[in-house]
Amino acid sequence: MDIAKKLAEELNIRPKQVEDTIALIDEGNTIPFIARYRKEVTGGLSDEILRELDERLTYLRNLEERKAEVARLIEEQGKLTEELKAEIEKAEVLQRVEDLYKPFKQKKATRASKAKERGLEPLADIFWAQELETGDINEIAAPFVNGSDDKDKGVPDADAAIRGACDIIAERIADDPEITAAVREKTKGFGVISTEAADPDEETVYDMYYGHSEGIAKMPNHRVLAVNRGEKEKKLKVKVVCEVGDMEALIAGMVITNTHSIFEGLLRETIADAYKRLMAPSIEREMRNMLTERAELDAVKVFAKNTEKLLMVPPVKGARIISIDPGYRTGC
Repeated sequence: MDIAKKLAEELNIRPKQVEDTIALIDEGNTIPFIARYRKEVTGGLSDEILRELDERLTYLRNLEERKAEVARLIEEQGKLTEELKAEIEKAEVLQRVEDLYKPFKQKKATRASKAKERGLEPLADIFWAQELETGDINEIAAPFVNGSDDKDKGVPDADAAIRGACDIIAERIADDPEITAAVREKTKGFGVISTEAADPDEETVYDMYYGHSEGIAKMPNHRVLAVNRGEKEKKLKVKVVCEVGDMEALIAGMVITNTHSIFEGLLRETIADAYKRLMAPSIEREMRNMLTERAELDAVKVFAKNTEKLLMVPPVKGARIISIDPGYRTGC
C-alpha cells in the first residue's frame, strides 16, 4: 500500500504535502510544532488536518505491520494460498485482517477441536458438501463410531458422531470471514442497545434508561457514555439485541447450497448454534467497543472546542495587552 498516496486521497491534499509532513513526524516533531513553525514545509496545513494525518498514518502503518505478521503466521502453518495472500494485501481495515486470520489462529481446546481429534472432520465435510439427497444420516455417521466412552477419543454412537461433526461446522461458520462481516454489518445496521435496571426497585439517576432500547446506528454519543457509566456503577444491565431469525436466515443464505439435501435441517440447527454460542457474544463486544470508541473520540473533540473558547476569552476585559512570541524565526 502506498500510504502517502492513500492519505493524500483521503485528506484531499497534495502527495508532496503528505510526504513532507510524514518526514517531519518521523523526525520526532510534534503536531503543534509542525502546525506553528513548519507551515512552509507542509504547505500551510491546519492543525486539524495534521492531527488527522498523524492518526491515520499510525493506523495505516499498524495495518501494514499486522498484514505482514498475519501472512507470516499463516505461511508458517503451510496454509497461505495466493488467493488468501491477495485478500490480506488488499484489506483496508484491521478488522478485515483479523477476520481473515481467525480460521488459522491458535485456539484453546474447543468442542470443534476435540471433535477433530476424534476423527470427525471427514463426516463434517460430508455434511458441509450437501450432496446427498437420499439416505439415513445415522447410517452415514456409523463408520465414525468407535464404541469407546473415552471423553477425549471416544465416539460411542452415531448421535455423538453427528454432534461432533456439527460442532466442527459451527466453528467453521463462525470463523468464516465473509459470514462474520455480513453478520457484523447487519448487527450494526439493525441491532439495538437494550438497557434494564440492575435493581428495578432502586431509584437512580439512570431511571430514564430503565426498559430503554435504541438502535446502534442511531444512538447519540452522550447516551452511549451515560449507559456505560450506569453499567460500570452496576445500576444498569446492557445488552445488544438482534432479531435472531433474521441473523440465522442471513447465515443460512451463505451456507445452505442445496435445500434438497438430507443435511439441511441439521445445518440449520448448527447455524443457530454457531450464531448463539460463537458469533453473537463476540459481535456484541465489537458493537459495544465501537460505540464507546466513537463516543469517547467525540467527547474529546467537544472538550477541545469548549477549552478553545475558554482560552480565547480576553484575560482583562476592556483592556489591551501585549505578548511576546519567542519563536527564533517567526517571533521576536
